[in-house]
Amino acid sequence: MSKASRKHEPVARSHPQSAGVPRRFKQARALRAKLAILAMVLGGVAMAFWLVNDGIWPSRVSRETGGSSSAATFVGSETCAGCHGAEANLWRGSQHKLAMDHATDGSVRGDFNDVRFDHYGVQSRFFRKGGKFLVETDGPDGKPATFEVKYTFGIDPLQQYLIEFPDGRIQALSIAWDSRPREQGGQRWFHLYPGEPIRHDDILHWTKPNQNWNYMCAECHSTGVRKNYDAASDRFATSWSEISVGCEACHGKGSGHVAWARDRQSWWPFGKTESPDKGLGVRFDERASVGWSHDTGTGKPRRSASPPLLRKEVETCGLCHARRGQFSEDWVPGTWLSDTHRISPIDRSLFEADGQMRDVEETYNYGPFKQSKMFAGGVTCSDCHDPHSAALRLPGDGVCGQCHASETYETAAHRHHDKANPPLACASCHMPERTYMVIDQRHDHSFRIPRPDLSAKLGTPNACNDCHREESAQWAAAAVERWFGPQRKGFQNYAEAFHAAWTDRPDANKLLAPVASDPAASPFVHASALTELSAYLSALNVDLARSGLSDRDPMVRLGGLDMLEGVPADQLWPLVSPLLSDPVRGVRLRAVSLLAAVPAASQPSADRDSFERAVAEFIAAQRTNADRPEARSALGTFLAQRGLVAEAQAEYKAALRLSPQFTPAAVNLADLYRQLGRDADSEQLLRAALADFPKDADVHHALGLTLVRLNRFDEALAELRQAAELAPDQARYAYAYAIALHSAGRAGDAIAVLQASLARHPHDRDTLLALTTLSRDSRDLVAALDYAERLLRLTPNDQDLARFVQELRRLKNSGQ
Repeated sequence: MSKASRKHEPVARSHPQSAGVPRRFKQARALRAKLAILAMVLGGVAMAFWLVNDGIWPSRVSRETGGSSSAATFVGSETCAGCHGAEANLWRGSQHKLAMDHATDGSVRGDFNDVRFDHYGVQSRFFRKGGKFLVETDGPDGKPATFEVKYTFGIDPLQQYLIEFPDGRIQALSIAWDSRPREQGGQRWFHLYPGEPIRHDDILHWTKPNQNWNYMCAECHSTGVRKNYDAASDRFATSWSEISVGCEACHGKGSGHVAWARDRQSWWPFGKTESPDKGLGVRFDERASVGWSHDTGTGKPRRSASPPLLRKEVETCGLCHARRGQFSEDWVPGTWLSDTHRISPIDRSLFEADGQMRDVEETYNYGPFKQSKMFAGGVTCSDCHDPHSAALRLPGDGVCGQCHASETYETAAHRHHDKANPPLACASCHMPERTYMVIDQRHDHSFRIPRPDLSAKLGTPNACNDCHREESAQWAAAAVERWFGPQRKGFQNYAEAFHAAWTDRPDANKLLAPVASDPAASPFVHASALTELSAYLSALNVDLARSGLSDRDPMVRLGGLDMLEGVPADQLWPLVSPLLSDPVRGVRLRAVSLLAAVPAASQPSADRDSFERAVAEFIAAQRTNADRPEARSALGTFLAQRGLVAEAQAEYKAALRLSPQFTPAAVNLADLYRQLGRDADSEQLLRAALADFPKDADVHHALGLTLVRLNRFDEALAELRQAAELAPDQARYAYAYAIALHSAGRAGDAIAVLQASLARHPHDRDTLLALTTLSRDSRDLVAALDYAERLLRLTPNDQDLARFVQELRRLKNSGQ
C-alpha cells in the first residue's frame, strides 16, 4: 500500500474537488466571470456527438453488458498455464504474482522471532505462536492488543502485513519489513511515517479508513475483487477470484478463451474459420506488425505506424499504475480507464508545475507517462517491460537502445559525464527517482529533458541537481547551455502556465489557453489545463471548454466539464446535456453532477430520460464506495442539489459516522442546516467538530458565518480570525474576516488584514476589490486608485472597472 495522504483519497465522485469541499467555497471570481457567458454563448448551442468512431469506442450496449463476454467467468492462472507455460513461468517470478499472499513460512519475509519495535513510545512486538504470525501493538482504541497477521502484501523492497477484523475489514500495518539486503540498510522493521507520531485517533493510524485494504489496496493487489460492503451493517465480505495479480487481472475473465481453445482442438487445422478475438475480452495487439526505425535526418526513432487513440495496454496497466479513484467495479481490460475511475490530472498536490511527480504524494506511472514524448510517439508499456515478468526487456541502457541509436546517444557529446563513477544510465537524467514509503525508489516515467533553467525560474526539481546538490540550479542551467545551446526544446513546455495558475499570477489565463489547445501536447495535459482554467472562465475563452467537450479523448472531455464548474446549471444545459449520453461513464457522471440542480420541469423533455439514467449511475457510483466518507458526502451534496434534503442529511451523517475526522462532511451538513434555517443546529454540529479538531480552519470559518447569522458578532469575529490565522494560504478566509471587521465598524483593522493577505496573494481579485472599496470609502483615493489599477491589470476587459478607475483618477486629481 502506498503512503496515504492525510486527506482522504478521492473516490467515487465526478470531480476531485467536489465531494469533500464545502459548496460555499466556490470562488466568487469564477461566478462573476462565468455569469458573463450566459445567453451569448450558451443560447441555442447544439453538439453532434458520436457513439462509435472507427472502432475506438464500443457501442453503449456492448460496453455495459460486456458484449459476447458478458457471461464469462474467471478460470484462474493455473488454467491459463496449461497452454501458456512460458508466460506463466515468467509471471510466477514476478511481483504481480507476489502482490498478496496468505501469511505462511514461505511468504513471510519479516522477522517474527519475538522482535520489538518502538515508534514514538508505542512498542510493538512481532512473534509466532501456534503456527501463526502475531503482532502486539496499539489497537483502534490506542490500547495494546495482539493481532494475527492474515496476509502478506508485496515483497520487494518492503513487505507489509494485513490484519483481518471480525467485521471483514482488512487493515495494513504501518510497520513494514525492509526486504533489502542488510548491506543496503535492509532486514529491519521500520515505520512508514517515521517523522511523526501516529496515534489511534489519527486518520493515518493503521486501523483507520486510510489504511483499509478493502478500498485502498485490494483492486490492484488481487484479481476479480468484489468489495461487498454492506452499508446497513457496516461490514465487508470482500472476495477475489485470485489472491494475487493473475493473468485475468489484465486479460479479463478467461472462460471464453478456454472454451474457444477446447472447441478449436476439435477442428484445427481444418474446419471453422478462425475466431478473430479467440474468446478474449481484449487483444493486446498494438505492437503487432509495428516496427521502429531511425530517421536518417534526425537520428531519432520513428514508429512504422501512427499509434491509435485508445492505447489498450496503457489503459490496462493504468488500472493499478495510475493515481485514480474507483467508482465502478465493472472495469473491462483494454477500455478507457475513465469509464470506471476518476484519474487525477496535473494537480499541485501531486505534481510539480512541469508535470514531474512530487516526492510527497505518489502519482504512479500512468499520468507521467501520458505526458511524455514516448507516449506521443506511440511507445507502449510492453515496448520496455516484459508484460508477464514486468522486468525490463534488456538490462541497463539496452531497453533504450532498442530505439535510440547508441552512436547518437551513448556518446560524450550527448552525455557529458564520461568520468562519472558509476557511469550514468539514460534513466539517471531522463527518469529521475523519487522515494516513497521511506525506501522504495521509483522512476518518473515522463521521460523529460532535464531543465535546470526552469528550476531557477520556477523552483521545479531537475535531474542535474539531484546529483549536484551542492551546486545551484543556475550553475546547472549554465552547464546545459554550454553543452546544448541556449534554446531548450523539451517536449513538456507547460511548466510556466501551471505555475502561474498555482501562484495566482495575472497572466495565468493567457498562459494556460495555448496549453489547452496545443495540438502537439498530450491529452492528459490538455485535460489538466482545462481543469485549471475553471478559475478563469470567461466569454473570451469558453470556446476552449466547448472544444474540450467534443474531444475524442474522454479525459479531455472531463477537463472541459471541469472548466465549466460554477456556471449555473440551467444555463449550462444546452452545452453539457449531450454528454449525459457519452459513451464513457465517467463523463456522464461529471455531466450530471454539473446539471444536478436543474429540476425536471426545466429540462427539455427530449433530455429527461438520459438525465435520469445518468442520475441513477451517479448514485450507483457513490454506493460502490459507501464505505468511504468522501463518497457519502458527495452523494449528500448531489441529493441536496436535487432537493432531497432528508436523504442528503442522512448521507452527511453517514460520512461522519464512518470517519469523524472527515470534517468537510460536517461543514456541508452545517451548510444544509443553514438552508433550512437551522443555524442553532449548525452551531452545535460545528462546535462538536472543533472539540476534536480545534485547528481545522474550514470548521472555524463555517462556525464564524453561522454566528454572524445568529447575530453573535463578537464570537463570529473570533472564529473568522481563527480561520484566517490557521490557513493564511487561503485568501478567502482573510477576506471574510476583513468584511466582518468592516461590518463591525473596524474599517482600519479590515484594511490591515486585507493588506497582509495581499502580500501573500498579490493577484487575488476579491482582496484587491475589497481594498479598493474600503480605501475609497475612507477617502484614501491614492490607495484606492492603486488597488483599482492593479485589479484592472488582472481584468483588462472589465469595462465597468475601467470606468471606475477613470472616476477615481478624476476624484484624485480634483482633490475631492
